[in-house]
Amino acid sequence: MSEEDNPVKNPAKPNFGASGRKIVYDENGKPCRACNTLLDFRMVTNKNIAAAAVANDAANARNCPPDVEELGRSTWTLLHSIAATYPDKPTKSQQENLSQFMNSFSNLYPCFHCADDFREHIKKDKIKVTNRDEFGKWLCNAHNEVNVKLGKPKFDCNLWKERWKDGWKDGRCD
Repeated sequence: MSEEDNPVKNPAKPNFGASGRKIVYDENGKPCRACNTLLDFRMVTNKNIAAAAVANDAANARNCPPDVEELGRSTWTLLHSIAATYPDKPTKSQQENLSQFMNSFSNLYPCFHCADDFREHIKKDKIKVTNRDEFGKWLCNAHNEVNVKLGKPKFDCNLWKERWKDGWKDGRCD
């Protein structure tokens, strides 16, 4: 990254967006659309922030490329749903497929900053694919690590099946 593209050396490129989140720039010094909120992306690219606030509304942003928040919500929904339907007693082939999928996913995720973090998590805590509960709890712990980084509360991983597979015991999902 050139000195001109470095947001620390170039005040025209802010380090933090209107949302308070750190702005993620790609290797060319441009803000990463998939790694930033739409509000922050528009702020950094000098688009109308008031329009961005309106566009940030899910109904209005539906037909726009996803921002980091929409990608995150959708991705966690997909991954937890995979965990919920993963077999209690998977075959070796199913275990290999899930392991390969998660590793491939970590290399293909649209937010390169998020993908780097996920690969680091996989290095320090190997993907657990022996059975549904083990994978579900591993994934929940990975999700909690992201929640902590984002200043969000941790989820009780003992409740992952209620949240993602069976539904809450109070019947609200029935």
